[in-house]
Amino acid sequence: MPEPLLSLRPASLTRHVGVVVLPGFSLLAQACATEPLAVANRLEGRTLYRLTTFACVAGPVASASQQSLMPQAGLGEVDDPLDLLLVCAPGPLSGSVPGALIEWLRRLAGAGVLLGGIGGGTEVLARAGVLDGYRATLPWQRFDAFSEAFPRVRLSRQLFEIDRDRLTCGGGTAAMDMMMTLVGSQHGPRLAERISEHFVLERIRMGDEPQQVPLRSRLGHAPDSLAEAVALMEANIEEPLTTHELAEHLGISRRQLERLFKKYLQAVPSRYYLDLRLQQARRLLRESDRPAGEIALQTGFSSAAHFSTAYRNHFGITPREERLA
Repeated sequence: MPEPLLSLRPASLTRHVGVVVLPGFSLLAQACATEPLAVANRLEGRTLYRLTTFACVAGPVASASQQSLMPQAGLGEVDDPLDLLLVCAPGPLSGSVPGALIEWLRRLAGAGVLLGGIGGGTEVLARAGVLDGYRATLPWQRFDAFSEAFPRVRLSRQLFEIDRDRLTCGGGTAAMDMMMTLVGSQHGPRLAERISEHFVLERIRMGDEPQQVPLRSRLGHAPDSLAEAVALMEANIEEPLTTHELAEHLGISRRQLERLFKKYLQAVPSRYYLDLRLQQARRLLRESDRPAGEIALQTGFSSAAHFSTAYRNHFGITPREERLA
């Protein structure tokens, strides 16, 4: 993942971070984006980040839970140049985006300010045209509508994206992982780890982890038999079933099962199953200290050598390199 341009700024200087909140924003996502920065200040005993909250209109801004946040300034009312501006908005957006916000975002982009989207904030950045040519992500419920509306944005289905001078995430707690990663790039990984420990988190999730989309939502209007097949795969990671065994469990032919996977998931059953197992192996490598050989067996591989080869072919690195990274 490319480091953001802000990481080039001397760590000794205070960074000015602005947050624009639009009516209906997620209070959870806003807190997950800003609290890591406040904790970084406390842990270091100095002001690494100065926060300013902006709004499009005067007065308190109501969140989705009808709790109000009082902004400190109106759009563009900046007493000190911004290093980063985050837009926290509901998704989907309700109504049009104020023209003043669109123009401000474009000016900041032209000035080289780092811009971020939290939740529906990604759509705000896209409407301003400041995401064209960038990798970006947003809450999984908006994937299809967003990709159709903004074909020039390189849509990612990952947890969060930091692509050069743009940050976007899937909303909710993904904002915390994104901001801790940003802090780590600017002030070292140890501070990011201390922030994670402060929030009693097991780990900082990485941006390349996919968003956890519910099974039925992933499959859309696919037949129940396909959903049952995927559920069987997810329940049998350690001892994988053959495609023939899956078809027998479902009471359909192997050929019917293969057609369902090709039509709705664009993959053959064996390939989809292998991807599930390797994703589980990746989580275990990142989240536990179990030996790679043990993880290989837990994810249905007959040997460590077979596991290593499959892992390298899929992710481009070996299990050992994954753990070192």
